[in-house]
Amino acid sequence: MTPPGRSARRPRLLSILLAVGGVVGAGVSAVLGNVTGNLLSELSVAVLGSASLGLAAIGVVATFVVEWRRRQREQLLTDDDGETAATSSAPTLPWPAGYTGRRGQAEAVVAMLAPEHAVAVVGRRAVGTSWCTIQAANLSRTDFPDGQFYLDLRRGGRARSPRQVLTALARILGTAAPRSGRPDDLADAADELRGQLDGRKVLLVLDNVDSPAQVRPLLPPTARDCRLLLAGTGRLAAVDGVVAYWLAEPDVGDAVEMFADAGAATAVARPHRPDPRTDPAVRTIVELCGRQPRTVTELGRRTAQHGWRHADVLHALRRAADTPPHQRVGVSPVTGLVTARDTAYHALSGQARRLWRLLSLSPVPLDRATIAALAGRRPHRIAALLDELADGAFVVGAPGDRYEVRPLLAAYARMHLREAEPVHRRVTVQARLTRHLARRAEQHMAGLGMAGVLDRDHRLPDDDPYGWLDLHQELLLAVVKVPAGAVEALPRRVRDWWFRLAVALCGWLAHVERRDEWEEVCQTVLANPSAQDRPEIAGWAHNELGVLRRRRHDPYGAVAALSLAVAGRGRRGTAQARMNLGLALLDLGRTDEAVEHLELSRRHRAGADRAGQALSDLGLGAARLARGELEAAHDLLVRAANTFRSLGDSRGYAAALTNLVLVHSAMGEHLDAAQAWRAALREYETVGDPTNRAAALLNAGAALLGVAPGQARQAYGLLAESRRLREGGRPDAGLGRTLLHLGDAAAALGDDDEARRHWVDAAAICELAGDEDGQRVADARLGGERSPESRPGVT
Repeated sequence: MTPPGRSARRPRLLSILLAVGGVVGAGVSAVLGNVTGNLLSELSVAVLGSASLGLAAIGVVATFVVEWRRRQREQLLTDDDGETAATSSAPTLPWPAGYTGRRGQAEAVVAMLAPEHAVAVVGRRAVGTSWCTIQAANLSRTDFPDGQFYLDLRRGGRARSPRQVLTALARILGTAAPRSGRPDDLADAADELRGQLDGRKVLLVLDNVDSPAQVRPLLPPTARDCRLLLAGTGRLAAVDGVVAYWLAEPDVGDAVEMFADAGAATAVARPHRPDPRTDPAVRTIVELCGRQPRTVTELGRRTAQHGWRHADVLHALRRAADTPPHQRVGVSPVTGLVTARDTAYHALSGQARRLWRLLSLSPVPLDRATIAALAGRRPHRIAALLDELADGAFVVGAPGDRYEVRPLLAAYARMHLREAEPVHRRVTVQARLTRHLARRAEQHMAGLGMAGVLDRDHRLPDDDPYGWLDLHQELLLAVVKVPAGAVEALPRRVRDWWFRLAVALCGWLAHVERRDEWEEVCQTVLANPSAQDRPEIAGWAHNELGVLRRRRHDPYGAVAALSLAVAGRGRRGTAQARMNLGLALLDLGRTDEAVEHLELSRRHRAGADRAGQALSDLGLGAARLARGELEAAHDLLVRAANTFRSLGDSRGYAAALTNLVLVHSAMGEHLDAAQAWRAALREYETVGDPTNRAAALLNAGAALLGVAPGQARQAYGLLAESRRLREGGRPDAGLGRTLLHLGDAAAALGDDDEARRHWVDAAAICELAGDEDGQRVADARLGGERSPESRPGVT
């Protein structure tokens, strides 16, 4: 075998000879050109001159090529046959510099080495796995008297191949290196290593393992005394034969200790500086840095070196992490230092880094489709990036195949976002996310029937279209419910989609009876500058608030809000607002005004708006019923029922039938009333609307008591079910009327004590709800009177 020194000298000598030959050849060519110039033509001289220049150029280029090849060969020989003096000579194990905190963790790794042949200290990059591994190896020196060998598998920032790993170990242990990178040759070299180590108490420490493939030929290391100690990423935990010890970020106390020790190690003495261990600001600083050891240590050193106040450092970090993305913030040397020291982040691919930055815009988990929309990529291209981020412990999973930035790293990610993405890009991403959510929410609300009967025209779920909204409710609320004062600062292209998302979200909140959040969204919309510039937006918000207050049994507040809605909305919007205003006036007993607004609502509906026409007919039929105009009410309700049925709107159809029960009962058409309430109950079984089903049960029970006293038992069952559906909510007039008729059913069954209890409760609830008619009837029952009769009320 040629000695390495001789093989290294030959290419250098060849390069020198080529260079000299090229220069000499150029000179000789020039001399010959001058000598023969008198003999040959001008053309020949030109040719010879060009040849001399070409020959000189070839000599220079050949010199550079040979020198480059020499350096490549030296590098290959170093990788394959030699190591640095620290790793290739006697057993050498470095001591960890600056090992602070981590109490008990290195000791736990030492304890695992006793029964296990291969132990891996795993964690995200730069979290301290190398520190912990080397510390554990140093603590176990006496357990391995035959030697401890250390090898860094990431040489010059690049991961070694499996062949290079085996070659380096073979050089250290004196065995044959693999002849090639083929699996058979690698297995033969690994077997020879096992034979060399078998029966010897040796510890192999392999640091910075980036891929399980680098160490897989070495597993298992031996059947007896040899041990293998690895430090790398979490993928090592899935390798057969390896027992993993997960190393998380240091706790707050250890991170503060790292910060303080790094500052104390600086040469600058500042005696009047506060102790970082007792300063509350330092605890917040290390949390904002994600408790990453390298970042915390460097920031502590620079803070002490430059004399930065802890409060100023904290202010700079908070400003970078908490300022809304669409606002500009000046560049701070503190945040630049923090982001530059994030080794794990810089080890990611460019696309993965960008995706992680963008994920910090959302405070809640996102599904794959939303992540793809956020990044402006197709979903199948996002999968590999999410796997890369999950392997590096940058993101965590959530139910529903959703992902989010680890909470510990959320502020860190926002700093990277502000550092790498200009404002216009952040605004573009915000608009893209809001547009995607608004479209998805509208798709899940489209094609559905009304969510409330009479008072609004939200859509009805056919199967479970609210499932997506339920799963993403936290995200939708986070996007819509922006902090106070932030709405005015939203760019216009974000505000437009934001308002559309708010409209769809209110429909869902109304369906699930989350009234406080519903009101909060409406108030946020009213605070939007668009509500001042566009009256229809303010009118929409006031209409929502009016419906909400009517559901809360506040008819006066409902009338006030709906009056503002009527004044602010256009002709089409006024139709809906007028209908809701008419119903609120009907609750107050102002039937003439109610009929007037309901007639205007019907007149303002577009001819093609069949659903809107049916809603107006339903409301107007209820108003006519309250005025005792039975024939007109019957015609309007039948027309509404037929329209709803033709549209496939089960909820609207059931609401019309529920009110027809009252009309038929008042007209003495008891058979038709029975058919109507049975059909209404069948429809309510197919839709998730307990409130209106309770109203239908109330009307059915009251109708049975009025026309068939012998069926008091069936009526009692219907009324009891109506009361069960109303329990747990706010006491209202519907519950009071239910208890009133439940008492009548109990009296018809001969249980006077139970009947009296129900009447007492009905009187109290009707008084609380402001239902004077219901309270008067309940008091008459308690006084022994059976009149006046109580009408259950329209739905």
